[in-house]
Amino acid sequence: MAHQMTEKTTTSTFSIGQFVIITLITSVWVQASEVFRYLVIVRPEMQSYLSAVPEVASFTLPIFLIWGVWGTLLTGLMVFVFWLCAQSFGNNRQAVVISALVSWCFFFLLFWIGMANMQLSSWEFIVWVLPFALMETTVATFIASALYSKHSEQGLDTVN
Repeated sequence: MAHQMTEKTTTSTFSIGQFVIITLITSVWVQASEVFRYLVIVRPEMQSYLSAVPEVASFTLPIFLIWGVWGTLLTGLMVFVFWLCAQSFGNNRQAVVISALVSWCFFFLLFWIGMANMQLSSWEFIVWVLPFALMETTVATFIASALYSKHSEQGLDTVN
């Protein structure tokens, strides 16, 4: 058998408390990464590409707050996808890679393909922006993996 069984370090019972804590901690990385990527890469491109749209890619407090909610939702979904993979493969590199790729495909690849297909972004740009999103997703998944391992070692995986 090519797949070697590994000891699972997560619990088969989903813990809401553990999930919320891990999501909030992981969200620090995702929020920082999203803001950086938006301000340095995405925003200038959108302002140039969609210059005919009034106030495109503005960065006001209401928009910033909405992006904060969006980033937290994104993080929660990434953490949950990791948790699901860890249930099948254990909390290991395989679960991190699979969940990072699945999350990236569902959250970023589909979004940017849709944007380019609707001519709201250029195809050349998505080739540039997607690797940064993959890095963000992979780091976030690794953080979730490390936090689940830490919680399991401390016996915190029974918090409900």
